[in-house]
Amino acid sequence: MWLCRRLSLSRRTLLVGGLSLAYLLSACGFVPVYGSDGTAAGLRGGVAIEGPETVEGYRLRTRIEDRLGSAPSSAAYVLTVGLSLRESGVAVTPEGAITRFTIPGVGSYALRAAGSEEVLLSGTVESFTGYSTTGSTVATQAASEDARARLAVILADLIVTRLIAGTPGL
Repeated sequence: MWLCRRLSLSRRTLLVGGLSLAYLLSACGFVPVYGSDGTAAGLRGGVAIEGPETVEGYRLRTRIEDRLGSAPSSAAYVLTVGLSLRESGVAVTPEGAITRFTIPGVGSYALRAAGSEEVLLSGTVESFTGYSTTGSTVATQAASEDARARLAVILADLIVTRLIAGTPGL
């Protein structure tokens, strides 16, 4: 009983403290990024995405669309993305069998106004994932595919973060 009352007090305190912090931040000019006046407002639903026609490229484009919204055929901006993945063994047994792989990846991006060749914002992002090969062949294949899928999502999130941070006037 005492623990329940103690937890509810903590929740109330946290809620009141969180609301107070939100009001303080709004008084200082803080605007939520996805709000109507946020930096992502100009990008939300207005970016057509072009990218590699691979499974990982599809996952990258889909994740960016999930974050920025799907764009109509008359989008204001075009985002061209590239993806480079490579796989390398990092854990080797004394017998020479590789038991762990790492997949470093690089995502490149260039944002331009639709119908223009002038690049408004561009850059690259990097990350990596890994997987183990100690299971069966099917488990190893599934782990490899999952690692590649996770990496595509990580790189897409990094690209969107850079876009939002770098395009305050759009």
